[in-house]
Amino acid sequence: MVVLKLLTILSGVIALFYAMILARRVLSENEGTEVMVQLSRSIEKGAMTFLKREYSFLVIFVVIVSIVIFWVRGSITGFSFILGAICSALTGFIGMKIATKSNSRTTFAAQEHGLSKALKIAFSGGAVMGLSVAGFGLVGLGVLYYFFDDPNLINGFALGASSIALFARVGGGIYTKAADVGADLVGKIEAGIPEDDPRNPAVIADNVGDNVGDVAGMGADLFESFVGSIVSTMILGSLFYNNVNYVIYPLILVACGVISVVIATFFVSPKDDKNIHMALNMGTYISGILVTISSLILSYILFGNMSIFFATISGLVAGVAIGFFTEYYTSYDYSPVKKVSESSLTGAATTIIDGFALGLKSTALPVLTISLAIYISYYFAGLYGISVAAVGMLSIVGMTVSVDSYGPIADNAGGIAEMAGLKPEVREITDSLDAVGNTTAAIGKGFAIGSAALTAIALFSAYTSSVNLTIISITEPMVMIGIFIGGILPFLFAAMTIEAVGKTASLMIEEVRRQFREIPGLKEGKAKPEPEKCVDISTRGALKEMIVPGLLAVITPIVVGKLMGPEALGGLLLGSVVIGVFLAIMMANAGGAWDNAKKYIEKGNFGGKNSPAHQAGVIGDTVGDPFKDTAGPSMNILIKVMSIVALVFIPLFI
Repeated sequence: MVVLKLLTILSGVIALFYAMILARRVLSENEGTEVMVQLSRSIEKGAMTFLKREYSFLVIFVVIVSIVIFWVRGSITGFSFILGAICSALTGFIGMKIATKSNSRTTFAAQEHGLSKALKIAFSGGAVMGLSVAGFGLVGLGVLYYFFDDPNLINGFALGASSIALFARVGGGIYTKAADVGADLVGKIEAGIPEDDPRNPAVIADNVGDNVGDVAGMGADLFESFVGSIVSTMILGSLFYNNVNYVIYPLILVACGVISVVIATFFVSPKDDKNIHMALNMGTYISGILVTISSLILSYILFGNMSIFFATISGLVAGVAIGFFTEYYTSYDYSPVKKVSESSLTGAATTIIDGFALGLKSTALPVLTISLAIYISYYFAGLYGISVAAVGMLSIVGMTVSVDSYGPIADNAGGIAEMAGLKPEVREITDSLDAVGNTTAAIGKGFAIGSAALTAIALFSAYTSSVNLTIISITEPMVMIGIFIGGILPFLFAAMTIEAVGKTASLMIEEVRRQFREIPGLKEGKAKPEPEKCVDISTRGALKEMIVPGLLAVITPIVVGKLMGPEALGGLLLGSVVIGVFLAIMMANAGGAWDNAKKYIEKGNFGGKNSPAHQAGVIGDTVGDPFKDTAGPSMNILIKVMSIVALVFIPLFI
């Protein structure tokens, strides 16, 4: 058993070591011309400034919460909480640092060497984030379990990860969409200039937002799901079985998953310029196949049967299926998004109506898929099986985050190409990379939602089992009250985050208008904008507006559990998971559909750029921005944070 624990830690170290190799490989590439370097440095400076200011706030939050945990749960859980927060913060810092250094190198590679080289750099930059998520998660949990040998004592690690993820996702989402909405509405609609035009003061802030929202934010989201699913499975294994193999299995499985991802990265290499998507998918397919084989062998060796294997694979297959469903509803290669594009011919109102309806409709197949995964996993292994399904879905998290983080790098590369005034063929290459990045980002969001749902259910199972809550009766008034409170929380959370985007975007719009109005020659391209002021608006707005929603998610389950009891808290968790998952899928897919409907028009359909349909599409996209990149993804964090808070603070409720 000691050997297995050490192998788990070793696999995490291997992931981090390979991430370091990839980072050095990216940094050895040519940064590009002086203009490219200057633009890249501006994006990097904005991103790191935001992260440092955000972490300054989080240090205070972590210190306060750790003191409470030391008092309620003791020193080991308190230490685990601090370590979880540190690992999550390091993951975000390293991943975003390399991502912001990859953008200009990707642009230069596209200019000098073509698409294949540019893809390799962008993916390598994203893989640093993906491998850091898996590596830090495994090393942190592996070390804690090696020394303390009790999953009930180390669940603070998951809460530490959740604390960072909560504010990283919400703050990053507010930042990126406030900048995006401001840049689009004034730049495209009012000024009539192209996307990423260097005359637009908000473009740098928009590019910064891609990193803080879709690299640091998404990475923190899946890091939290990753460690949360492992911890909940370990706890259930210790509660249900008098066999340590059930406790160690999730750690060994994800250790195999990390090695599988490292191997799969070597297969992400397009044979020609038309196979970018297939090249990225190949990494997912190879890692998935290797994990499947690993799970089959582990299930037979550790348990002597295939039950755990089937539970594991049900989660992995569900994750892939949800990704495909998300692609179908958000890619302009399929009819749903084309229909939304066509509705733009009759104005913004019909664009929004059709996109919203698509989002509502798109919840059915993913929810049925999650339900099927729950049924299969429970049939083969009970509540433990449901938790194992979540681990199975997240066993290749290193590849999922790598492919997702590739998108913002490609997007930034296109922005730098436009702002640096490069030849149209360079922008065509970066646009090809970005188009695939948009699809992979949408799939990543679907995967994040599915994993959040299963992880939240796994954490819920761990909570109910820990408090001996075998039945939650809806005939009990307190339980029903808990369900209603839990159901309303995702709506309140979504409202707060969307309002935060609107409020900050309004300030951004006024600033962009002011610069166009007061800086002589800016609109004609004879003067330079002042992007640092836009960056500051997004930074201040995001940090200010993320506090209340974040505290709401942490404090509410503690208050309900303390005042109304563990049954009511169980009802709250149940209500929040059901409503949160529906809202997350609806908003993510509606937002993705509006975004790609606009892009489909920009490709020359229904009048092309600067047509009335295009203006309607841009408005639909700006409505969808806070849906898909702020409120929707925040639902993932909300349902997981409340579940892990309930699990860690159980002594307060009994």
